[in-house]
Amino acid sequence: MGTRNPSDDANTSRPPGPTSTPTPASQASHLALKTDIVVIGAGQAGLSSAYHLQKRGLAPNRGFVVLDQSPRAGGAWQFRWPSLKLSTVNRIHDLPGMRFSEAVDTDAAEVEASVAVPRYFAAYEEAFGLPVYRPLKVKVVCDRGGRLRIETDRGGFSARGVINATGTWETAYIPEYPGAGRFRGRQLHTRDYRTAEEFAGRHVIVVGGGISAVQLLDEVSRVTTTTWVTRRPPEFRAGPFTEERGRAAVAMVEDRVRRGLPPDSVVSVTGLPITPAIEAMQARGALNRLPMFDEILEDGVRWPDGTVVRADVILWCTGFRSSLDHLAPLMLGEPGGGVTMTGKLATQVSKDPRVHLVGYGPSASTIGANRAGAVAARELMAFLGLM
Repeated sequence: MGTRNPSDDANTSRPPGPTSTPTPASQASHLALKTDIVVIGAGQAGLSSAYHLQKRGLAPNRGFVVLDQSPRAGGAWQFRWPSLKLSTVNRIHDLPGMRFSEAVDTDAAEVEASVAVPRYFAAYEEAFGLPVYRPLKVKVVCDRGGRLRIETDRGGFSARGVINATGTWETAYIPEYPGAGRFRGRQLHTRDYRTAEEFAGRHVIVVGGGISAVQLLDEVSRVTTTTWVTRRPPEFRAGPFTEERGRAAVAMVEDRVRRGLPPDSVVSVTGLPITPAIEAMQARGALNRLPMFDEILEDGVRWPDGTVVRADVILWCTGFRSSLDHLAPLMLGEPGGGVTMTGKLATQVSKDPRVHLVGYGPSASTIGANRAGAVAARELMAFLGLM
């Protein structure tokens, strides 16, 4: 297909029909499409947004498209470690209009999450005919005077509005500590983890106080010696996670993003649930936590009081940051490092109402992403006069 200017008529510049499998390079290497709304990301938040855009009357391609940089359906789930099973993940909430159980045998609790969730997302995209194009990496979004220009590694798009659902998986966070460059062992992040067995016979320092940190600490401590280090003392939560607790946690995160502050991590406002696995870890001493060290040595780490722990591996379970670099030309950020959000569920960017962030701040959970997708679709279409 020849390259066309994005201002050309949508009917003549429309690329071939999207698919849950990678779009052939011969068909998608030079895309140039003029549409109303571009959804960036095809995870839970992106698919929810796309569903509601279509339900409210936008036509695929002419009205909206979804751009996804992953090689296949599944969002970040397709990259999770193999030992993460359906039985060990937080609940996978149904996307609107199709239950998870319609695509995946939910009784098979030991199915890998990296297999089950992509299977569900692929079935969902096909069932509703969502116009998902992949793999397309969005490099930058720019203001072109009334419209937004979305540049990808395989062509450009022109849109009136953007729903950004890029999540955090691409922006792993590892804090800087003196001496990190001279450590002779291995350093890796949660996103690099595959199996605990590869660390057998090595001493592993696990850094981080979130749910993923505890899950990986559990696995690794079963096959080798470990040291658990966190910046703050972990807060363990007894009892069920009630709706009241959930609303309170969301309200705290929402308050921050409405004030333009970076959203806190979920565990910082919810705490760690005490599960049978947690109790077993406590019984075998795996949860004997130490405060953060202040220096990394060639063969370990050191604390301010001079205490040294030798280590072969440092596993940084220190979370992620929102993947928003491609939006930098729009200058949406605040001096405090966040983005000021507005709208019913705090998905609309205050500085540019043509842009919505879903899966950001209070909508970072799977159920939150579903609700945010519906609200973002409605609010953006109303703002653009598409309703």
